[in-house]
Parts: sequence; C-alpha cells; structure tokens
Amino acid sequence: MVRVQLSGTKETMLATLWGRALDSRSARPVLGDTAADEAIGRLDYDFGKLMKPSMALSVALRAKSIDTWAREALAANPGASVLHLGCGLDTRVFRIDPPPDSRWFDVDFPEIAELRHQLWPELDERENYRVLATSVTDWAWLEEVPADRPVVVVAEGLTMYLRDAEAEGLFRRVVERFPSGEFVFDIFSKLGIKAQKMNPVVRKSGSTLYWGLDDSRELEKFGLELVDEHFAQQFASEEDLPKLPLVPRLQLAALRWVPAVNRMGRIVRCRF
Repeated sequence: MVRVQLSGTKETMLATLWGRALDSRSARPVLGDTAADEAIGRLDYDFGKLMKPSMALSVALRAKSIDTWAREALAANPGASVLHLGCGLDTRVFRIDPPPDSRWFDVDFPEIAELRHQLWPELDERENYRVLATSVTDWAWLEEVPADRPVVVVAEGLTMYLRDAEAEGLFRRVVERFPSGEFVFDIFSKLGIKAQKMNPVVRKSGSTLYWGLDDSRELEKFGLELVDEHFAQQFASEEDLPKLPLVPRLQLAALRWVPAVNRMGRIVRCRF
C-alpha cells in the first residue's frame, strides 16, 4: 500500500480519483476508468472523507466531456504535444491513448509525480510520454517542451485554483511559445467562486478557489478563439443520458430553469 499524506488543493485530486473509480464499478459506467479503481486499491487513504459517493457521476461526466474534446483536438492537430496540466492522479493518458507520433506531458507537483510513478511505473517506459515534476505556475517547465509543433492543452480542476495573474500568464505564455493549438479545460463562473464552500471537496480539503469568468469570450484578450463551451446540463451526451439513474437525469433537466447554477461550471474549447 502507498501511504498518502496530502492537504489543500493537492488533496482534492484524491476525491476525483475516487469518483472515477466508483463510476467504473457501476453497472452502466459513463467513463469506465478501471485504472482509477485499481489505483485506489493501492492507496492508504480514507477516500470517503472529502466526497459523497453520489458525486461520482458528476466527476465522470465532466471527465468524459473533456476527454471527448481532447480527442477531437488531437485529431485536428496531428502529432501535437499534449500538455496535461495539474494532472494529479488522472489516468487520462490511458483513456485517450494518444497516437505514437504525439508527445504527452503530464505536469504536476513533485510529490504528485512521485505518486504517479509508484502507481503506474509502466508509464516510465511509454514512448513519447514524460512527467514534468513542477508547479504549473513555475513557468520554467515550458522551456522543457519543444516548440516545434502544435499543442493541445488539457486541464481539469485547475483554472479555478489559479489567481488572476496566473491564469492570464498561463494562456499568454502558451500562445506566445507555440505555433498553434487548442485548449480544453473547465472553468467556474464568478458565482461558482463565491459559492465555493458549498462544494464539500473544496471545503473539507481547506482549499481556496480564486479565478472565475462569466463570459468565455473574455478569453479572446489572451489570444484565444472560443470554439465551443458546454455548461453543466450538457456534460451528459445523448449517448450517456440513458445510462443515468432517474434522479440525476431529472436534476440535469432542471438546470435549464436555473441558468445561474447551470453556468457555474462549464467546459471550454479554444484555439489559437
């Protein structure tokens, strides 16, 4: 067993790992992330302390929506470098399984990188795969990624933990360094930031959220072009809706009548 001692923002990744694992155990999984389930069996940690099992479905739906757009972005940018920022213990590289001509960089703190190594040592041998053990906002890591090809930047559960200057710095630095590419990431509205303590994972981990945006078109000032966005009600695809239990389906349908809540969290796809 691998003992885990994390707190604050770093601890939140354990809740989403558990959510993906619980989804994989269901009779009709949305994401089917069996690697996540295998990982929690090797970790010495009380997974139930941050998140209720009922939240697992929303975790899986968000992850699958991001995966879908990330695959599309890779298809539109053959041979691109993938920058998976704030990767935590996400097994996205397994789920997407990028083509061999793509480079994949998982970026997160050194202690997270070490956990990934202990859980999935086979990744050390994966061709064109590398973990950059650093904070995303320590911009020196960008120099380790060759700028000779387009990039696909994927981030889940990251942007809301950035401060305003850090979010702007991230977008501007990537746009300035690489010839072209796409971003796929989730983002909170300003109401979502104000209501952050209603999120048990944020509250119980002692984390703080900072950056939110009400209008995704504001990203244009950082050199990005908005391609599409999905609000909470759209996280479940037409393919996945029949898999959902009745109550979650009704809850998603009800979001259309509460637009402020529906828009609190969204997934954005941009290009430059």
